[in-house]
Amino acid sequence: MNLDEIGPWSEIKLDILRDYAAPYSTILKRNGFHHGYIDAFSGPGLHIRKAGGEEVLGSPLVALGVQPPFDEYHFIDLDGEKVGFLRGQVGDRPDVMFYNADSNQVMLESVLPRFSYAKRTRALCVLDPYALTLDWKVVCAAGSSQAVEVFINFPVMQMNRNCKKEDISEILPGELEAMDRF
Repeated sequence: MNLDEIGPWSEIKLDILRDYAAPYSTILKRNGFHHGYIDAFSGPGLHIRKAGGEEVLGSPLVALGVQPPFDEYHFIDLDGEKVGFLRGQVGDRPDVMFYNADSNQVMLESVLPRFSYAKRTRALCVLDPYALTLDWKVVCAAGSSQAVEVFINFPVMQMNRNCKKEDISEILPGELEAMDRF
Protein backbone atom coordinates (compact mmCIF):
# COMPACT_ATOMS: atom_id res chain seq x y z
CA MET A 1 0.00 0.00 0.00
CA ASN A 2 1.32 3.42 -0.90
CA LEU A 3 0.94 5.68 2.12
CA ASP A 4 -0.13 9.30 1.64
CA GLU A 5 2.43 12.01 2.20
CA ILE A 6 1.44 14.67 4.71
CA GLY A 7 2.65 18.19 5.26
CA PRO A 8 3.10 20.21 8.45
CA TRP A 9 -0.57 21.24 8.54
CA SER A 10 -1.59 17.60 8.93
CA GLU A 11 0.94 17.07 11.71
CA ILE A 12 -0.49 20.11 13.51
CA LYS A 13 -3.94 18.49 13.26
CA LEU A 14 -2.53 15.30 14.77
CA ASP A 15 -0.88 17.27 17.60
CA ILE A 16 -4.18 19.02 18.36
CA LEU A 17 -5.97 15.67 18.40
CA ARG A 18 -3.33 14.16 20.69
CA ASP A 19 -3.45 17.15 23.08
CA TYR A 20 -7.25 17.26 23.18
CA ALA A 21 -8.23 13.60 23.20
CA ALA A 22 -6.43 12.55 26.39
CA PRO A 23 -8.02 15.17 28.67
CA TYR A 24 -11.37 14.64 26.93
CA SER A 25 -11.23 10.90 27.60
CA THR A 26 -10.03 11.45 31.17
CA ILE A 27 -12.89 13.82 32.02
CA LEU A 28 -15.57 11.61 30.50
CA LYS A 29 -14.27 8.43 32.09
CA ARG A 30 -14.00 10.14 35.49
CA ASN A 31 -17.64 11.24 35.20
CA GLY A 32 -18.99 7.83 34.19
CA PHE A 33 -19.71 8.50 30.51
CA HIS A 34 -19.44 5.79 27.89
CA HIS A 35 -17.46 7.51 25.16
CA GLY A 36 -16.22 6.77 21.68
CA TYR A 37 -13.87 8.01 19.04
CA ILE A 38 -15.08 8.40 15.45
CA ASP A 39 -12.82 8.90 12.43
CA ALA A 40 -15.05 9.29 9.38
CA PHE A 41 -12.22 9.45 6.82
CA SER A 42 -9.74 7.32 8.70
CA GLY A 43 -7.32 6.37 5.96
CA PRO A 44 -4.73 3.65 6.58
CA GLY A 45 -3.55 4.90 10.00
CA LEU A 46 -0.02 5.69 8.82
CA HIS A 47 1.38 8.46 6.64
CA ILE A 48 4.73 9.56 5.27
CA ARG A 49 6.16 12.94 6.28
CA LYS A 50 6.81 14.99 3.10
CA ALA A 51 9.86 16.58 4.65
CA GLY A 52 12.04 13.63 5.59
CA GLY A 53 10.08 10.56 4.53
CA GLU A 54 9.50 9.15 8.04
CA GLU A 55 6.33 7.29 8.96
CA VAL A 56 3.84 9.31 10.99
CA LEU A 57 0.97 7.81 12.98
CA GLY A 58 -2.38 8.88 11.54
CA SER A 59 -5.40 9.92 13.58
CA PRO A 60 -6.76 6.38 14.15
CA LEU A 61 -3.49 5.15 15.68
CA VAL A 62 -3.09 8.38 17.64
CA ALA A 63 -6.59 7.87 19.09
CA LEU A 64 -5.86 4.23 19.95
CA GLY A 65 -2.85 5.41 21.96
CA VAL A 66 -4.84 7.84 24.11
CA GLN A 67 -4.92 7.08 27.82
CA PRO A 68 -7.34 6.44 29.31
CA PRO A 69 -8.70 4.68 26.24
CA PHE A 70 -12.04 5.40 24.63
CA ASP A 71 -14.71 2.74 25.15
CA GLU A 72 -15.25 2.26 21.43
CA TYR A 73 -13.67 3.31 18.13
CA HIS A 74 -15.26 3.73 14.70
CA PHE A 75 -12.97 3.92 11.66
CA ILE A 76 -14.67 4.63 8.34
CA ASP A 77 -13.18 4.92 4.86
CA LEU A 78 -14.49 4.41 1.36
CA ASP A 79 -11.18 2.94 0.20
CA GLY A 80 -11.16 -0.78 1.03
CA GLU A 81 -7.38 -1.03 0.72
CA LYS A 82 -6.94 1.68 3.37
CA VAL A 83 -9.46 0.00 5.68
CA GLY A 84 -7.70 -3.34 5.24
CA PHE A 85 -4.30 -1.81 5.97
CA LEU A 86 -5.65 -0.09 9.10
CA ARG A 87 -7.28 -3.33 10.24
CA GLY A 88 -3.88 -5.00 9.87
CA GLN A 89 -2.27 -2.30 12.03
CA VAL A 90 -4.94 -2.54 14.74
CA GLY A 91 -5.76 -6.26 14.74
CA ASP A 92 -8.95 -7.81 16.05
CA ARG A 93 -10.34 -5.84 18.95
CA PRO A 94 -13.92 -5.94 20.22
CA ASP A 95 -13.87 -2.18 20.89
CA VAL A 96 -12.92 -1.25 17.30
CA MET A 97 -15.37 -1.18 14.38
CA PHE A 98 -14.18 -0.83 10.78
CA TYR A 99 -16.45 0.33 7.97
CA ASN A 100 -15.56 0.18 4.29
CA ALA A 101 -18.35 2.46 3.10
CA ASP A 102 -19.49 6.02 2.42
CA SER A 103 -18.86 7.84 5.69
CA ASN A 104 -21.90 10.09 5.32
CA GLN A 105 -24.26 7.12 5.19
CA VAL A 106 -22.49 5.14 7.94
CA MET A 107 -22.34 8.15 10.24
CA LEU A 108 -26.04 8.97 9.85
CA GLU A 109 -27.36 5.40 9.95
CA SER A 110 -25.02 3.49 12.27
CA VAL A 111 -22.50 5.51 14.22
CA LEU A 112 -24.04 8.80 15.37
CA PRO A 113 -27.23 7.15 16.72
CA ARG A 114 -25.01 5.35 19.28
CA PHE A 115 -24.30 8.66 21.05
CA SER A 116 -26.85 10.92 22.70
CA TYR A 117 -27.16 13.33 25.56
CA ALA A 118 -30.02 11.33 27.10
CA LYS A 119 -28.07 8.03 27.08
CA ARG A 120 -25.00 9.70 28.68
CA THR A 121 -22.88 8.55 25.76
CA ARG A 122 -20.39 10.92 24.15
CA ALA A 123 -18.00 10.90 21.21
CA LEU A 124 -15.08 12.77 19.76
CA CYS A 125 -15.40 12.85 15.97
CA VAL A 126 -12.74 13.77 13.42
CA LEU A 127 -13.96 14.75 9.97
CA ASP A 128 -10.99 15.19 7.65
CA PRO A 129 -12.33 14.46 4.17
CA TYR A 130 -10.05 13.94 1.18
CA ALA A 131 -12.13 16.37 -0.88
CA LEU A 132 -15.60 17.92 -0.76
CA THR A 133 -17.15 14.58 0.19
CA LEU A 134 -18.60 15.48 3.59
CA ASP A 135 -22.34 16.10 3.71
CA TRP A 136 -23.26 18.87 6.15
CA LYS A 137 -26.17 16.67 7.33
CA VAL A 138 -23.56 14.68 9.26
CA VAL A 139 -22.39 17.77 11.11
CA CYS A 140 -26.01 18.74 11.85
CA ALA A 141 -26.78 15.26 13.18
CA ALA A 142 -23.70 15.34 15.42
CA GLY A 143 -24.74 18.73 16.76
CA SER A 144 -28.34 17.63 17.29
CA SER A 145 -27.16 14.72 19.41
CA GLN A 146 -25.73 17.17 21.97
CA ALA A 147 -23.19 14.44 22.62
CA VAL A 148 -20.61 14.59 19.84
CA GLU A 149 -17.68 16.99 19.63
CA VAL A 150 -16.52 17.47 16.05
CA PHE A 151 -13.19 18.51 14.59
CA ILE A 152 -13.53 19.42 10.91
CA ASN A 153 -10.53 19.84 8.66
CA PHE A 154 -11.84 21.80 5.67
CA PRO A 155 -10.33 21.06 2.25
CA VAL A 156 -9.63 24.76 1.72
CA MET A 157 -7.49 24.37 -1.39
CA GLN A 158 -10.23 22.54 -3.28
CA MET A 159 -12.80 25.11 -2.20
CA ASN A 160 -10.54 27.96 -3.27
CA ARG A 161 -9.94 26.39 -6.68
CA ASN A 162 -13.69 26.47 -7.26
CA CYS A 163 -14.72 29.65 -5.45
CA LYS A 164 -12.12 31.82 -7.13
CA LYS A 165 -13.35 31.05 -10.65
CA GLU A 166 -14.63 34.20 -12.31
CA ASP A 167 -16.85 32.25 -14.69
CA ILE A 168 -19.08 29.77 -12.88
CA SER A 169 -19.28 27.65 -16.04
CA GLU A 170 -15.58 26.80 -15.56
CA ILE A 171 -16.34 24.85 -12.39
CA LEU A 172 -16.16 21.10 -12.99
CA PRO A 173 -19.46 19.20 -13.12
CA GLY A 174 -20.59 18.12 -9.66
CA GLU A 175 -18.32 20.56 -7.80
CA LEU A 176 -21.09 23.13 -7.14
CA GLU A 177 -23.31 20.41 -5.67
CA ALA A 178 -20.40 19.07 -3.60
CA MET A 179 -19.69 22.53 -2.19
CA ASP A 180 -23.38 23.00 -1.38
CA ARG A 181 -23.49 19.63 0.44
CA PHE A 182 -20.30 20.44 2.30
